[in-house]
Amino acid sequence: MIDASLRELAGALAAKRLSSVELTQLFLERIERLNPSLNAFITTDPEKSLALARAADARLARGEGGPLTGIPLAHKDLFCTAGWLTTCGSRMLSNFVSPYDATVVKRLGEAGMVTLGKTNMDEFAMGSSNETSFYGPVKNPWRPEAVPGGSSGGSAAAVAARLAPAATGTDTGGSIRQPAALCGLTGLKPTYGIVSRHGMVAFASSLDQAGPMAKSAEDCAWLLNAMAGFDARDSTSLERPAEDYTREIAARGGDKPLDGLKIGLPREYFGEGLAADVARAVEAAIAEFRRLGARTVEVPLPNMGLSVPAYYVIAPAEASSNLSRFDGVRYGHRAAEYADLIDMYRKSRAEGFGAEVKRRILIGTYALSHGYHVAYYLQAQRIRRLIAADFAEAFTSCDLIMGPTSPRVACDIGDMAGDLIQMYLSDIYTIGVNLAGLPGLSLPCGFGERGLPVGLQIIGNHFDEARMLNAAHRYQLATDWHRRSPQP
Repeated sequence: MIDASLRELAGALAAKRLSSVELTQLFLERIERLNPSLNAFITTDPEKSLALARAADARLARGEGGPLTGIPLAHKDLFCTAGWLTTCGSRMLSNFVSPYDATVVKRLGEAGMVTLGKTNMDEFAMGSSNETSFYGPVKNPWRPEAVPGGSSGGSAAAVAARLAPAATGTDTGGSIRQPAALCGLTGLKPTYGIVSRHGMVAFASSLDQAGPMAKSAEDCAWLLNAMAGFDARDSTSLERPAEDYTREIAARGGDKPLDGLKIGLPREYFGEGLAADVARAVEAAIAEFRRLGARTVEVPLPNMGLSVPAYYVIAPAEASSNLSRFDGVRYGHRAAEYADLIDMYRKSRAEGFGAEVKRRILIGTYALSHGYHVAYYLQAQRIRRLIAADFAEAFTSCDLIMGPTSPRVACDIGDMAGDLIQMYLSDIYTIGVNLAGLPGLSLPCGFGERGLPVGLQIIGNHFDEARMLNAAHRYQLATDWHRRSPQP
């Protein structure tokens, strides 16, 4: 059952071919056996997980279960989860047990899903390789020497290694899509505002978005149905009618299921910096979409090259503000020895935060400081509007945009430790989507150097998740990249 889709697991549970307790125990045993070498989970609690599974079995026995009832999943460790450690991969929160559930956790729990544990991540979601975690780097299941991507690398590694059927992640500049690409998964970053941010520890509030990570587009659609919806506790949540994100997936396909679909190919996504092995896999995938009936057109995104510098002003500025609450007073790490209140603040933050978090706080504080706010932060916001306008113009001539998710396959752990610019550039194809508030999806489309996965990115217009998921689903019906998994 470890390779089964969510639909298959739901069918087995409904038919009583297995129980949620049995299914949960299967994954808990895999976590116990494989997690010491992968470091994908920070926290597990079998007793809590099995109690949730027993409750799910009782719901199913009463005939009250839904499509996700009894299915296990993992949560990225920045979703507040009642009674569980919520560390954000940081020493600062290494002792913080959340008193409440994030809305995402609550909604998936109400759907009857069983929490397996909390997954490792780059500290406070700041990183692209899952090397900045206080709990150590996560290993890529396809090659233990390689990174899984970040910041949702623990969630990606857990699903790829079949330690969980699905997981939650968050995406600020590509942190769902990039690790999904490097680990051979499907990962969806929804339109900004359709999934609540309440209880999701903030990195950059205008960019952060929660989303699902799973083996297939269909699995992600099922998860998004449960996750999405208005939440009055989140001021950025959008109040709009509920929709079924599986509706187009369920429609009849035919020989040319994507007839009439226009795919935009930005020239900026296929130029200098894109590795040859990634380019070959992505181009083969686009050829398959043409075979399925889609038509391709070239679209310009002239300001895409400015997305990385704009992001690395806006995101650190918002992080500087958001992380000011971690002061050692109310919760989190507090220095053992200090002379006065100011010294306690200074020492607690110096000890509690890692190097990358400190670097981004300093950059953000500088960008917001008197005399530089206009020159840096406001200018970055102007560039953000230009990037959003480029996407809006592109969607006047196409339905979806496609290209690589990452410019290269996963590098080995430590390879980019001394070259932060290259690390930051690994998100060059994903950051613009967050700046524009658009939905983006990565799905596996082949393998590159050293047998490592390659991801294809699909970008949609606002609220176009159903069309994106359908296109990805039709591709996955015609190919088997998403069904391949690393050897245990």
